[in-house]
Amino acid sequence: MCHSGAVTAPTALTAPTGAALAPAALPSAWSPSALPSTASSSSLLPVDRTLAVVLAVLLVAAAGVAAYARLADAQENYARGIVYAGIRAAVQLAAVSALIGWVVKHEAALLGFVVLMFSVASRTAGRRITRDRTWWWAFVPVGAGSLPVVAVLVAAGLVPIDGVALIPVAGILIGGGLTATVLGGRRALEELAGRAGEVEAAMALGFSDRDARMEIARPAASGALVPGLDQTRTVGLVTLPGAFVGMLLGGASPVSAGAVQLFVLIALMAVQAVSVAVVLELVARGHITRPAPA
Repeated sequence: MCHSGAVTAPTALTAPTGAALAPAALPSAWSPSALPSTASSSSLLPVDRTLAVVLAVLLVAAAGVAAYARLADAQENYARGIVYAGIRAAVQLAAVSALIGWVVKHEAALLGFVVLMFSVASRTAGRRITRDRTWWWAFVPVGAGSLPVVAVLVAAGLVPIDGVALIPVAGILIGGGLTATVLGGRRALEELAGRAGEVEAAMALGFSDRDARMEIARPAASGALVPGLDQTRTVGLVTLPGAFVGMLLGGASPVSAGAVQLFVLIALMAVQAVSVAVVLELVARGHITRPAPA
C-alpha cells in the first residue's frame, strides 16, 4: 500500500512515518559526515538475544490473535501473513543494514535503490488491490504521488542526491503512496462490487460508465486519507512518529526534530492525496478491475 513508513515490506501496510530519519535530515546537514556522534548507545535498543526473543514472542502473539479471531478475507489469511511479513521484514532489514553504508557512497547505487523501493512498492500495491492482470496500473498512483515530491525536494536542495537522507525520505514518501494506493483502490473496488446495482441505475439515468463508478466509489476511496490525517492532527499529543524520535536519539535538538517531522507529515499528505485521486480515477475508468467471484 501503511503501513503514515521503506519501501514497505510487500505484505506490510503500515504508517510510513514510522521510519526513522537520521539527524542528517536537516537542510543544513544532509551529508553523512554531518551525522552527530553524541548519541549514547544506551538510549537505543540493545541488539542481543533478549531482543530476538521478545520479537519472536510478539510475532507469535500477533499471529495467534489473528488466527483465534479468524482474521482473513478473500485474498489472504492474516495469521500467516503476519508471520510471513515479520520474517521477511527481518531478512530485508538485515540486508539493508549490511548494504546501506556502501549504497550511500555511490550515486548510481543510491538511485538504483530508490528505483527498487518504488518497484517493490508498486507491485505490492497492485497485488494487494487485485489478482488480475490490471495490477500493474498501481505503478501509476504510487509514482504520481511520491516521485514528483521526491524530485521537487531534490531540485530544491532540501534532499541532496548524494547523501544518506535520500533513502529514508524517499522510502517514507513511497511508502505513503503505497498505503494510500492500496487502501483507496481496495475500498473503491469493494464499494463498486457491493453496490453494482446502483452503478447500473446511474448509467440507466444517463451517467457515463466512468461517472457512475466515480459517484459510488469516491466516498469509500476518500477514506484512505483518514489514517494520515489523524496522525497529522494528533502528532505531538498522541503520537511521536519515527522521524522525530530518530532525530532526538541521534542528538538533534527538539526544535530541529519537530521541523523535520512536520516536513515529513505535510509531504506525506500531498503524496497520499495524489495517490488516492489517481487510483480512484483508474478504478472509475475500468483500468483497475477485480475478477468477478466464481
